[in-house]
Amino acid sequence: MVNDNQQMDEKEVKAEVGQEHSEVDKSLSFSELYEQSLQEVPLGEVVTGRIVQIGNDVIMVDVGYKTEGQIQASELRDEKGDLTVSVGDEIEVLIDRKDEEDNLILSREKAARMKLWSDVKEAYDTQGVITGTVTSRVKGGFFVDIGIPAFLPGSQIDVRPVKDLDRYVGQALQFNVLSFDRKRSNIVLSRRSIMEKERSEEKKRVLETIEEGKIVEGTVKNITDYGVFVDLGGIDGLLHVTDISWGKITRPSDSFSKGDKITVKVLSFDRAKERVSLGLKQLKENPWDTIDEKYTVGTIVEGKVVTIMDYGAFVELEPGVEGLIHVSEMFWTSRKSKHPSKVVSVGENVRVMILDVNKEKKRISLGLKQTTPNPWTAIKEKYPPGSLVKGVVRNITDFGVFVGLEEGIDGLVHVSDISWRRKVKHPSEFFKKGQEVEAVVLGVDVDNEKFSLGIKQLEGNPWDEITAKYPVGSIVSGPITNVTDFGVFVAIEEGIEGLVHVSELSQKKVKSLAENFKVGDVVTAAVKNVDHKSKKIRLSIRDYENSLNEASGNQYMNNREKVGSNLGKVLAGVKLDI
Repeated sequence: MVNDNQQMDEKEVKAEVGQEHSEVDKSLSFSELYEQSLQEVPLGEVVTGRIVQIGNDVIMVDVGYKTEGQIQASELRDEKGDLTVSVGDEIEVLIDRKDEEDNLILSREKAARMKLWSDVKEAYDTQGVITGTVTSRVKGGFFVDIGIPAFLPGSQIDVRPVKDLDRYVGQALQFNVLSFDRKRSNIVLSRRSIMEKERSEEKKRVLETIEEGKIVEGTVKNITDYGVFVDLGGIDGLLHVTDISWGKITRPSDSFSKGDKITVKVLSFDRAKERVSLGLKQLKENPWDTIDEKYTVGTIVEGKVVTIMDYGAFVELEPGVEGLIHVSEMFWTSRKSKHPSKVVSVGENVRVMILDVNKEKKRISLGLKQTTPNPWTAIKEKYPPGSLVKGVVRNITDFGVFVGLEEGIDGLVHVSDISWRRKVKHPSEFFKKGQEVEAVVLGVDVDNEKFSLGIKQLEGNPWDEITAKYPVGSIVSGPITNVTDFGVFVAIEEGIEGLVHVSELSQKKVKSLAENFKVGDVVTAAVKNVDHKSKKIRLSIRDYENSLNEASGNQYMNNREKVGSNLGKVLAGVKLDI
């Protein structure tokens, strides 16, 4: 049924209908002609209409088919509820349907959705690009708002795996359409395909322009122990750890982070294999070329501690130049005490002395203790040779005993300076840690930081009296202390031994020393020689036996002379002197 506001006279209807239809069935009535005009409106299509009337709930739009359509005012209000259109504005609407009263129902939202689906189809067919905003993360990927909801798989967000996916939420990005199904309202997007295409084009450009010696800019893509991979734009280059700095680089991760923009130099380029070697230190002069001019031995400079090891600390003197303070160059006193970390700390500025510069090996030796007064000079003045000192045994070794005299100062009693007389196998036979001892200062070596002490020097040297006490030819007796292949050792007195060489054992030939001599056997021998300097006494059993034979011969001759004298007296009648 025709509404009042839609009524028009029969001539007007037939005239207007006739404008679009050259042939009009003139036998139709006015109502039939109006109904026919409504039936010819293309339902489901998007058309451009003009707003002719605005009501509170409904807005009338002339869509050009000899009738006006209705659209809900709510579709044309903003978030605050205000209308966004005015009478006379043109808008795109979908001719949705006719209601029960044959009113033409329009929809702007459906028109927009239909246009979006049309854009999606076009993007899919032409591999075109559409823009959308990532709204949220879901299992397996993201939801993207392109006007209608779409799905972006996680694997399609970038050309490489991404750890922090949340950073994409809220970003407006461009996408390709991988697939769509309008009936199921399903759209699958890809950002990766766009990036791959861009990288392919960029890679082609880079390969055409890259060459050895060129300075290029890139992005840190990956960091390993042996270097840094830099994305130059579709092609990766390796910045090896040895080409990062003229100085020592232990871990590249200390100097770089993923995503850093860096400028590097192309060192070599294999176009066939698409391999690029990069250098960072080559952008600066090699400081080691003039290192010996900048740092001369004996000068004191300032640097920053960059690394601490068990054996010392590395100090940066300037970018690319580091020197080592060995732990032995940290303390004037060499006694075990502090770890390098107890003396210096990373980041600390220190004054050091240049001890040695090796230009070829790129090594600089530094000294920390050399920047302070040498306590050993004062020690030498405080403890002159021959002075008596007291201290506590701090350490016992195979070669001697360390005696602590004051904080950080130890003196060494060498094993040879423990006793004049007794043979010392190990100092622990005589001393214990913590034991208080008295000693004589033998000397202080400032250059080598050595303090020598002696305990046997507290007594007189028995060898000073040996020469007078045991002159050559004197007879001595004592137990055998050792039997060797070259002779036997005989204890003359406590701590004093003499050697009977195998050639001096007997007048008779001795076939086996072990069979004829045993440790503990007491033997008598004549002193053959005394060497005071080397503290050696040579003995001779053979000389002793010879002296016995000579004495026996002399006694025999004396007895013969005495018998002859008595015989003469008998013959002369004189009383015998017996």
